[in-house]
Amino acid sequence: MPPLAIRAFTATSALGRGLQAHRDALRERRSGLRANDFGPQPLETWIGRVDGVEEAVLPAEWAQWDCRNNRLAWLALQQDGMLEAARGAVARHGADRVALVIGTSTSSIGATEEAYARLETGDDAAPRFPADLARSIVHTPHSLGDFVQQATGARGPCVTVATACSSSAKVFAQAARLIEAGVVDAALVGGVDTLCGSVLFGFNSLQLVSKKRCAPFDASRDGLSLGEAGGFALLERAAEGETGLQLRGYGESSDAHHMSAPHPEGLGAQLAMRQALARGGIEPGEVDYLNLHGTATPANDRAESLAVAALFPDTLHASSTKAWTGHTLGAAGIVESVIALLALESGHLPGTLGAATPDPACGPQIRFDDARRDARYAMNNSFGFGGNNCSLLFARA
Repeated sequence: MPPLAIRAFTATSALGRGLQAHRDALRERRSGLRANDFGPQPLETWIGRVDGVEEAVLPAEWAQWDCRNNRLAWLALQQDGMLEAARGAVARHGADRVALVIGTSTSSIGATEEAYARLETGDDAAPRFPADLARSIVHTPHSLGDFVQQATGARGPCVTVATACSSSAKVFAQAARLIEAGVVDAALVGGVDTLCGSVLFGFNSLQLVSKKRCAPFDASRDGLSLGEAGGFALLERAAEGETGLQLRGYGESSDAHHMSAPHPEGLGAQLAMRQALARGGIEPGEVDYLNLHGTATPANDRAESLAVAALFPDTLHASSTKAWTGHTLGAAGIVESVIALLALESGHLPGTLGAATPDPACGPQIRFDDARRDARYAMNNSFGFGGNNCSLLFARA
């Protein structure tokens, strides 16, 4: 595929707001996880909660979009010059030539939960949402995309991708197709997901949530730690000979194996990784760093490690960073892509925080300790329910 320049990128997560907060936490091996303090009856677990979302009220002109998820989107857009970069693309190319492709898993369902918890009885004795939540736009999956469109002024195709935990990785692939087809000249991609009762208790009902801090690829791992995050990146065509960070390839596949469990041998994951490498025109041995999906659930980590071992040499440095941020669901793709891009920038390759005892089923590619390397290629894996897989290949040109 033609390379796409990454003009700007940012993330806001439990590690803090913006790139520097993430650089510092990764370098210091400092987790953002805390004992769960979310909701009126907190589930016994650890979470990656973003501080300050409750106080981040949207500007008055966007009050109808106000909810926790869109507040986090607004916080993330204000970091690292992201909002200015997006508006700059609109000024260069024209509003209709800038696409928005945004990933989320639950969007603003937290607002809908609150509305049902506070149902009122009208004059006709019929239940209704309270007046402050009787705003239809915050009760749709497209609430996030609609809000970001208002905030940035972009008026090209506006797409919300909701494929569970691969959502904000697949946005890169969709944006690449829109630009290559000539539909647009630039695309703002990203993803935002926030904690809510449906997420915490839903995943717990599937017996996937650990009571401890998650420990990806550890022999004793017993489940994930949930988190929330938001992030964005601006993509444009790269000029010939241009240097800088680029999207070089993507791969998408579907296991079609089970509603919530991956294919046990990771066949779909392997196919997605092979596609990304093929589009980028490189061999597996050229990849310096791979940010794994690595949720710390027994089945997911085993399947992914088998897929990685079948494709990459022992020299690969692969790690999961979910013990830093928590599993941020629909935002995992963008946040972990940002971490892969930071690895290309600095040569600091994070290990797997929280893991101490290697699982014998996992290959030598899975690294617990950090490393330093002059990295040229980095990948990110994001896998969703139903085996909805996406792998991305980034380069430092």
